[in-house]
Amino acid sequence: MIIEKIHDITLKFETHKASFSPTSIDKGTLAMLQVANFPESLTSESKLLDLGCGYGVVGIYAANFMPQQNIIMSDNNKTSIALAVKNAALNGANDIKVIYSDGFNNITDTGFTIILSNPPYHADFSVPKHFIEKGFNRLAIGGTMYMVTKRLDWYKNKLAAIFGGVKVVEIENYFIFCAQKRTAKYANKS
Repeated sequence: MIIEKIHDITLKFETHKASFSPTSIDKGTLAMLQVANFPESLTSESKLLDLGCGYGVVGIYAANFMPQQNIIMSDNNKTSIALAVKNAALNGANDIKVIYSDGFNNITDTGFTIILSNPPYHADFSVPKHFIEKGFNRLAIGGTMYMVTKRLDWYKNKLAAIFGGVKVVEIENYFIFCAQKRTAKYANKS
């Protein structure tokens, strides 16, 4: 069991040895939560997707700032999905929707205000490519995608090409990318 205080909010998470970062919350995820600045960016109308949610840190944290029923957490790992459901209940966030999905394949919702992801960046780029391209299509105009990785160039170039620009913040050797959807079409189809 992990008990963590994130910006004055104490949360509990059950993990499993097969989970990503099973002994403590990943530093990249914590850095992304610093940049996302939820108290100012979320409203009762916001709609949030925690894409690749693992055991549920981001979505459960967001439930402190917006209606739980406006939050979707998804992952393609059944152990992670079971833990995310259990951890949502542990933290009083039972109305979060948790979906088993390989990327966006089982997610039918659109019009997200915020999509957050800590993609598997030690693999090839097919997963983050899918997340970025499909994420752009699922965001509302004015919506924002946040991603955190330890790699800079590919992510910066891909997000800039799709969104028409990207802000990058570096915290403790993690790069947090913030890209806002300003038009309905990709900035560049590359």
